[in-house]
Amino acid sequence: MGYICPMEPVGPSASNERGNPYRGRSDPRGDGKPRRIKPNFIVPLWYGLALAGLMLATGYFLSPSRVVTIPYSEFKTLLVAGKVREAKVGPNTIDARIDISGAKNLLAPADYRRLMAQRLAVNSDVRNIETERVADPQLTGQLEAAHVRYSGVAPNTWLSSLLGWVLPIGVLVFVWIWLMRRGPGANLTMGIGQSKAKVYVESKTGVRFADVAGIDEAKQELEEVVQFLRTPQRFRSLGGKIPKGVLIVGAPGTGKTLLAKAVAGEAGVPFLSISGSEFVEMFVGVGAARVRDLFAQAQQRAPCIIFIDELDALGKARGVGGLTGNDEREQTLNQLLVQMDGFDSQSGVIILAATNRPEILDPALLRPGRFDRHVAIDRPDISGRQAILKVHAKDVVLGPDVDLAVVAAKTPGFAGADLANIVNEAALRAARENKKTVEATDFDEAIERVVAGLEKRNRVMNPKEKETVAYHEAGHALVAENRPHADPVSKISIIPRGIGALGYTMQLPTEERFLLKRSELLDRLDVLLGGRVAEELVYGDISTGAQDDLQRATDMARHMVTQYGMSERLGQVTFDAARPGAYLAVSQPPQQVNYSEETARIIDEEVGRLIREAHDRVVETISAQRDVLEALARMLLVREVVDRAALDELLGRKPEQGRAAPVGEPKVTAPAAAT
Repeated sequence: MGYICPMEPVGPSASNERGNPYRGRSDPRGDGKPRRIKPNFIVPLWYGLALAGLMLATGYFLSPSRVVTIPYSEFKTLLVAGKVREAKVGPNTIDARIDISGAKNLLAPADYRRLMAQRLAVNSDVRNIETERVADPQLTGQLEAAHVRYSGVAPNTWLSSLLGWVLPIGVLVFVWIWLMRRGPGANLTMGIGQSKAKVYVESKTGVRFADVAGIDEAKQELEEVVQFLRTPQRFRSLGGKIPKGVLIVGAPGTGKTLLAKAVAGEAGVPFLSISGSEFVEMFVGVGAARVRDLFAQAQQRAPCIIFIDELDALGKARGVGGLTGNDEREQTLNQLLVQMDGFDSQSGVIILAATNRPEILDPALLRPGRFDRHVAIDRPDISGRQAILKVHAKDVVLGPDVDLAVVAAKTPGFAGADLANIVNEAALRAARENKKTVEATDFDEAIERVVAGLEKRNRVMNPKEKETVAYHEAGHALVAENRPHADPVSKISIIPRGIGALGYTMQLPTEERFLLKRSELLDRLDVLLGGRVAEELVYGDISTGAQDDLQRATDMARHMVTQYGMSERLGQVTFDAARPGAYLAVSQPPQQVNYSEETARIIDEEVGRLIREAHDRVVETISAQRDVLEALARMLLVREVVDRAALDELLGRKPEQGRAAPVGEPKVTAPAAAT
């Protein structure tokens, strides 16, 4: 390895070529600077093999002692006849000098002709022969009896050693070098302790704050980080210190990674991106070495940003579950904590990390001096969703009937990634149907595909099952329209979607809600039981289609009793200690209850009471409007899909003037597939 150093030219053209290291060659970058030459081991290896072959060929063809090989029996015949003058006995062969005068009848004609053709000396009948040695204990005695001068020869094993040891090792080295330089695992072994962080410069991040929408509060929190990286003296002059670490938490798809890239793009500094899982390997000490190497790279590129995605893979709390072993993950976490304490916050290195499970992080990561600042990103509201849709739809050809405000109203609870997926699905659907623009119907279909699953019109149901599904969905819709606190029905369908849904009833609230009253929860219980009650009243029997509805209704009633304190018998007490994560619905292991068996019995009775009372209310509602239920079911059997306008027409209502656009979380009530 070496560097190309510029040489001073000699001659009249020296002044024109002085300082150019690429005289006579092409300059790959055009700046005339010397480039580092990568070592090439393949050409010297081929040169070495060619030289060895040439030496072997020269020794073979130019050797003055070329011999003729004869059978051992002919050698013994010549020995007995007294034609052998000298012999060298080796472990495997015998080299001898014989006198061929008068030996024509003692040799095979072919061997005799070859010996006659050999030229050792002018006018000499002495020739060199070689024969394969045979285990013959009488050979020594016969040589002494014939007065032949003989000696032993030590075996020459240099060539066999070369072929047996050096050549295989050379081949292995060659293959190893080739795999290191060209294989998919290049630099894996030698760089096992090196950081795998991807380094982006300002021009490659391609993200600015203008590309991030719907999370304005989070952007404002990170503006200070951008200002410090741009003008650090502004803060240092007043003695201020920028936080070493910023932890971005939020639900999946809300834009945590995108926001971190936007910070690097706005600040115009290098961006080192790595996942938390890339630190931990099966080899002991590798993760800690990668942490050290990552911070060493960051110090060399300062000011810069280190971004660790999925921090929970690396920073999980130590000793969770009773396991306090000295494992590799804990050592990697310890090294990260030490490095965050060791580097100077004024050096211009800022650590950004993202996770959607902050509740399992080690407390040592969250203390002041490490991840000082926490930026929470929530799912966007209606204005945020509209801004996100505008960002993702700027390159999409929208039709004149598309109103992104309406699309935002139909997508409550959606994260930024979900909205990007809806825009893309709508564009793909329009392209499949050879449309010139993306229309509003394409967005509606994309939303339903995300909420309810892929439409499966080719799924064959017998007429009786289809009729059952129609009455089931009609029951949901009828109860929802007769409850003052229930969300209005947006669409009813008996077209199967997804894996288990044979139909669905979609409700869209008229406003975003953050709190629910007891009366509102009771109305939601009634809507969930509407499908089962409709089947009971029409057929006098029930099916397996209400399994999902019953599960959700039971969970809601249990939450009302055990978590919300909405039971008069139990009072203002909560009983469920286990809670899911803030951003991920991670199932928690069953924990030991902290209440008596009598209390558990009362809880079960209260849950059953809420379900029974809701069932009675729904029976009364549907029985009073049986004709409307029959008409809606028949309409579904004919049309398969009933929208809001058709439902208002059936119920004898006029569309409400000035009704607020639905902006709450969509609710889909769907029967499960028959078991």
